[in-house]
Amino acid sequence: METEIKNAIISSVSIDTGGGLLTAWLDLDYGGSGQGFGGYELYLTKSYSRHALESVAGHFIFRCMEIAGVEKWEHMKGKTIRVKSSHIKIEAIGHIVKNDWFNPSEDFAKLQS
Repeated sequence: METEIKNAIISSVSIDTGGGLLTAWLDLDYGGSGQGFGGYELYLTKSYSRHALESVAGHFIFRCMEIAGVEKWEHMKGKTIRVKSSHIKIEAIGHIVKNDWFNPSEDFAKLQS
């Protein structure tokens, strides 16, 4: 199959956790037709047997979305969360109802060990 190079405009973007895995998409407009780019498994949640904290970017994005209780990155706007902070920085964010906290420093330290 022959490939071709063509110009496209990114019409929208999304980061989703549908199905328990983190994916990202670019919706492309070719001018009259369109196509999606993405859908790769960027991060697998704990419900998957192959789950491993190997991607700090994927883990950070997924956990922020999980804490906010959303499946799309853009739906976080306006959501209420809890915050553990010192005067210097925010240490962790937490779900507003569940006892679920995300402390990136603690989670990412696990990668080093």
